[in-house]
Amino acid sequence: MKWYALLIALHLAFAASAAVSPAPARSAEDKLTPGSDDAKIARVAVALLERMHYNQHAFNDDFSSKFLDRYVDALDMGRMLFIKSDLEDFERWRNRLDDLTVRFGDTSPAEYIFTRFMERFEEQVAFATNILATNKFEFTSDTRYVFNRKDLPRPNSLAEARTIWLDRIRYEFLQEKLNKQKPAEIVKTITSRYMRQLRTLREFDSDEIFQIYLSALARVYDPHSEYMGKPSYDNFNISMKLALFGIGAVLTSEDGYCKIRELMPGPAMRNKQVKPNDRVVAVAQGTNDPVDVVDWKLNKVVELIRGPKGSEVRLTIIPADATDPSVRKVVSLIRDEIKLEDSEAKAKLLEIPAAKGKPLRLGIIDLPSFYADLGNRAADHKSTTTDVSKLIKKLKEENVRGIILDLRRNGGGSLDEAINLTGLFIKEGPVVQVKDPDGTITVDRDTDPAVLYEGPLVVLTSRFSASASEILAGALQDYGRALVVGDSSTHGKGTVQSVLELNRFLRATNNLGALKLTIRKFYRANGESTQLKGVIPDLILPSPNNFAEIGESALQNPLPWDTVPPAKFDPVNHVNPLRADLSRRSAARVAKDRDFDFLREEIERYKKAKEDKSISLNEAVRLKEKQETETRTKARKKELEKRGEPNFKTFEITLKNAELPGLPPPFVKTNEVAKAVSPEKEKPKAHSGDPTLEDGEEKDDPMPSLDIGMEESKRVLTDLIQLLDKPGSVAGSR
Repeated sequence: MKWYALLIALHLAFAASAAVSPAPARSAEDKLTPGSDDAKIARVAVALLERMHYNQHAFNDDFSSKFLDRYVDALDMGRMLFIKSDLEDFERWRNRLDDLTVRFGDTSPAEYIFTRFMERFEEQVAFATNILATNKFEFTSDTRYVFNRKDLPRPNSLAEARTIWLDRIRYEFLQEKLNKQKPAEIVKTITSRYMRQLRTLREFDSDEIFQIYLSALARVYDPHSEYMGKPSYDNFNISMKLALFGIGAVLTSEDGYCKIRELMPGPAMRNKQVKPNDRVVAVAQGTNDPVDVVDWKLNKVVELIRGPKGSEVRLTIIPADATDPSVRKVVSLIRDEIKLEDSEAKAKLLEIPAAKGKPLRLGIIDLPSFYADLGNRAADHKSTTTDVSKLIKKLKEENVRGIILDLRRNGGGSLDEAINLTGLFIKEGPVVQVKDPDGTITVDRDTDPAVLYEGPLVVLTSRFSASASEILAGALQDYGRALVVGDSSTHGKGTVQSVLELNRFLRATNNLGALKLTIRKFYRANGESTQLKGVIPDLILPSPNNFAEIGESALQNPLPWDTVPPAKFDPVNHVNPLRADLSRRSAARVAKDRDFDFLREEIERYKKAKEDKSISLNEAVRLKEKQETETRTKARKKELEKRGEPNFKTFEITLKNAELPGLPPPFVKTNEVAKAVSPEKEKPKAHSGDPTLEDGEEKDDPMPSLDIGMEESKRVLTDLIQLLDKPGSVAGSR
């Protein structure tokens, strides 16, 4: 539909009216009220969903009912807060949310239901803190705690809810006790946790509630449609171009203060006056007066600190090393572009000794996402294809014999980049087919006949490989260009989303957020959709992910799998004739490999726990289980440590050093198998403004790091190289 026609349709939809009463007015003491733009945003969002979503489904009574359920579930995911009387109260809206939203722009049910949610949560916190302060906990009964209640009914009464809450508290208490905390420390820890959660929820404003509410409606249409308010939309844009303008600090929230958790390369690090653990108490723009930010929500502080490149921001901080908490220091910083390098492509070169001749060199390219600076069309703009090309050229210069493309953490991103990246490995031809709601099929092609890399290629996938990464893996598999190895399937997200800025439809100049909605479906060159089923690897490796509730099929309201006619393309069949031999070799190794034996044992334990869906609250039982786990872990650790250092060298290749001559120094190896320390700091980083709480900090894993899937993929790639080198093979002359 053309944009002007859609705008006319939206105008007509807003003008429509009927004899339906709006929702009851909120009482005077209610703190939350709909935002001034909420009505306009809700109505335009509904019109867009009805007319542009792939389903082309009217927002009717049936969807109203689902909308109510999705919003209630979004708030009370654990199904332990809302009780039967609450649900009966909410029933007044079951078949009316469509009329209220479309005809009146009335979104007040969002605040009403959220207010009730807060009442219940505060009751839970009061109950929990009282129980923790007064009870003596014993764990001798055979009680079991159901930790996943998503399929269970909500409590019938407050008394029944309190029973569930008590089990939850006992579960939390036992968890800490098993970690050898003293009772007084446990009470303090859990009480602080509940109070922190309550504090966070109390800070929710009407904009955030509205985003949850409208996203619940969008997800009735499918699990990938959502409404993004201004902060969420800004973060979405940042994730796509891997850059933001700010000071280069990772922030966290602690006791009402915004705290500097970590510094990244940028203004704050260059300034040398800002240090980790400094607390920010005020933020000023240029010469303006400072704004006190104590007790502010973290994302609001982040919004103040971010800003245009070249602009000044002044932070008033309490230095981490101040002996007197009344000490204040003002630091002036000029905002600059902060590169989010942790999400960009990177590579490793492995040098494996050979019995005779030169060592075997293999390349591994880690690609966490498909990114592109959508606002920059210059030839050298930031993009996945540009970055991976640099890495491949470097690997080729260093004479690697084969490459592994690791997509296991890749959740997708730019479709254009997936197509362009596929083109680095194949000559011109169809990469993906895209189907519109009206049945029109468009074939997106690689139009460049040049091939950057023609050598042996393995694509490593997992249940977390989604969307654009599935397009790449599926295309390389269809062409017979690469061998796909990994979990039983990829994620199964075979849909296309469009992000529409809502101010375009309302002729507004202020940021009203954006609606992300599903508008098309993906199909492989062979005609099969990647939706729901994903891409099935040529070689499936044992993995707990194969049995976990992961992927599109685990989400609510996924679009179905189907097919379209295959596109015309010429397979290169580099690996197809070798699949049976490669599969046989891998299966033989996996069957007798001790690492995979250990993994299969862990998978069986995982399957048993998953089927049980509960955990014992008997301390003796849990201690026995814990001791058994610790015994297995110690035995496994001892076994790995006995193996000594790996017999290969690892070189890290980044976009910074890819264009430098030669290789950087190899990783410094430890006595832990396959665990290496780079000369540079190897620690995941988030961009400035990530609301990362200290509870989420990663802890050191006592187990030596061994990536079993990668280890087998390296062996598979070595097999592939050997088979391709045989005289008479498909690529034996290469």
